[in-house]
Amino acid sequence: MTETIQKRACDLAVYIIENSATVRSAAREFGVSKSTVHKDCQRLRHCNYALYLQVRQILEENKRQRHIRGGIATRKKYKGA
Repeated sequence: MTETIQKRACDLAVYIIENSATVRSAAREFGVSKSTVHKDCQRLRHCNYALYLQVRQILEENKRQRHIRGGIATRKKYKGA
């Protein structure tokens, strides 16, 4: 794995941890796809395990909340707000 990929993975992890960011928002911020964010998070397991555990915890929390966020988005869409 190249050094630039490791650096991007660590930068993504720090961004997700500091902002409790979703995969979509992290992808938008770094200009990469959602699948790249997921792949980079998996790469952390091998290069920085402590960051990996923190990111995994946040992404699991986001996964548990996604049905609520979807409902809020739908509500906003039809309320026009």
